[in-house]
Amino acid sequence: MPASSSLLRDVFGFESFRTGQEEIVEAVAAGENVLAIMPTGGGKSLCFQLPALLREGVTVVISPLIALMRDQVRGLQEAGVEAGALTSGNTQEETDAVWAALEAGRLKLLYMAPERLASGAALAMLRRVGVSLIAVDEAHCVSQWGHDFRPDYLRIGDLRRALGVPLAAFTATADAETQEEIVQKLFDGEPPRSFLRGFDRPNIHLAFAAKDGPRRQILEFAAARRGHSGIVYCATRAKTEALAQALREDGHSACHYHGGMEAEDRRVVEGRFAREDGLIVVATVAFGMGIDKPDIRWVAHADLPKSIEAYYQEIGRAGRDGAPAETLTLYGPDDIRLRRNQIDEGLAPPERRAADHARLNALLGLAEALGCRRQALLGFFGEETAPCGYCDLCDSPPELFDGTTPVRMALSAILRTEEWFGAGHLTDILTGTETDRIRQRGHDALPTYGVGKDYDKRQWSAIFRQMMGRDLVRPDPARHGALRMTDAALPILRGEGTITLRRDVIRKAAAQRRPAVKALVSDEDAPLLSALKARRRALSEAAKVPAYVIFPDRTLIEMAETRPASLDQMARINGVGAKKLERYGTAFLEVINGAVTPAHPARRKLAGREAGSLFDRLLEAQAGLARGAAGIDKPMSCSAAELAKLAQQRPTEESALVRLLGERRAERFGPAFLDVLRDAG
Repeated sequence: MPASSSLLRDVFGFESFRTGQEEIVEAVAAGENVLAIMPTGGGKSLCFQLPALLREGVTVVISPLIALMRDQVRGLQEAGVEAGALTSGNTQEETDAVWAALEAGRLKLLYMAPERLASGAALAMLRRVGVSLIAVDEAHCVSQWGHDFRPDYLRIGDLRRALGVPLAAFTATADAETQEEIVQKLFDGEPPRSFLRGFDRPNIHLAFAAKDGPRRQILEFAAARRGHSGIVYCATRAKTEALAQALREDGHSACHYHGGMEAEDRRVVEGRFAREDGLIVVATVAFGMGIDKPDIRWVAHADLPKSIEAYYQEIGRAGRDGAPAETLTLYGPDDIRLRRNQIDEGLAPPERRAADHARLNALLGLAEALGCRRQALLGFFGEETAPCGYCDLCDSPPELFDGTTPVRMALSAILRTEEWFGAGHLTDILTGTETDRIRQRGHDALPTYGVGKDYDKRQWSAIFRQMMGRDLVRPDPARHGALRMTDAALPILRGEGTITLRRDVIRKAAAQRRPAVKALVSDEDAPLLSALKARRRALSEAAKVPAYVIFPDRTLIEMAETRPASLDQMARINGVGAKKLERYGTAFLEVINGAVTPAHPARRKLAGREAGSLFDRLLEAQAGLARGAAGIDKPMSCSAAELAKLAQQRPTEESALVRLLGERRAERFGPAFLDVLRDAG
């Protein structure tokens, strides 16, 4: 009997490999670089745990989730395998035990979070203990989180090169772009041996619903599954606590879990979830649960996930035992705005942000799909399938209609405004709404002004959302979220194609209650506010001060709404004093207006004051006389400091000009300067 089959039975208790496992195990054990994409519940962890026992030395497992690491270590130790984890959640006794096993040469698997790779001591330690293999769990995080939330994932490639050992990367979800990025970041672009085992989880029922009292919707969903273990994912820590409390008040056994909790409190929740039947954990997606619990019967999202990959990872926690499981994902305009802002406020380069917006669009397309959700979901990952008969849209097909006319109206408005505006301003044009911005730009004279009055603003929001989901338009990060048309939109705009939309979504939008909390800024200004916050974040991190020390939110909100075009206009913003204007003014003007010609320091000091405009007029007068009145004299000019003195002191006598400028300059520029100064008097 091969050693791998013997270990599979004796250590892990399985008589045979699951489909696709054996050849992956053999490749990893043989020291090949491997990328394996397998559905959640397909047995990924065994594909690096078993090879670790077949190979000499230590296998380092890089994982983003403390709960997942602790769960896998616990399972390995129960099976008699020496394994340990070095995490921020360890007790001192746990850490000491890991070090003792390493020093004695007994430890076979060492789990670590990517953040530990930032320490130079970590590399020295790994060299000393004899690492022979690196396994990367949840490898999609290289793409999904590596640019912002978990930047240390990008260090794994450096670790592989430094140790000179093979690497095996595992994930349950990765589209073609993510796979390419994994290869680039972890394997230096040299293709590893790849195994693609499909993405379908046919036992999971897929369902989405527009938010309409989300707490009530979650409570009703949980009540219908009372007594079964479930996870509710939320976007904020505060919401996890509030929703867990509401579930307890409704008679459920429920607790919350997020990164702000004490390590001991998180361990208690992890232990309860592993042991207790029927426990509901309300968790933030950033830290996730990650516990390998096979009988989670349902997963609900109280807020829209950040991407279609994140969505599939998170619902994949349900039904790992292959038995039926159910999901519900709630979404609404505020969710979409939050996710857009998170992308725009991130530190990723523009092309990456554009890709993230496209991924979010794909999730919106899934949320408002026209037919079988599983077909749409698997299509995103490049797989084709027949209608599943096991999703909400197969259960109750949506009401459809020919949406070509309203879509063409929207595309026309985008075209006539040269793709410089977001859905909010475009909706004002289509509905004929009179706003200051409409009048200032003359958009009330456009042929498309008022042509879409058959739909109200909430219905137009639903139409634009479906257009983004169908990838007809995409937000342009370089233009603060302005919608740009894709090639797919052109046939519809030219009258050469048609498009079908969901009428039920548009009808429900009209009936939805307005949000109780007013947004900080309009939809139109929100992307610019996000960009301003991103610039503030970069400046605050560089200066090692809290963000509000640079500018408070209310100052950035006023910038986004008024869009100052010069330092003088910037100086009129509340919260922008002289020092901050000089230090940060140009940086924020660049965000609002693009490239800005830097002003001379002497001119910057006059910004927002009457002397500033006087300086500009003196500068203009000087430019006309630089070569004398006839334009043939030797070039001459005054310094910016001299012009600033004139603007501040405002002399009106020739003798005063001579004292400030000297006879030669006073002779050439004096009469023109005095005219300017006397006019300003």
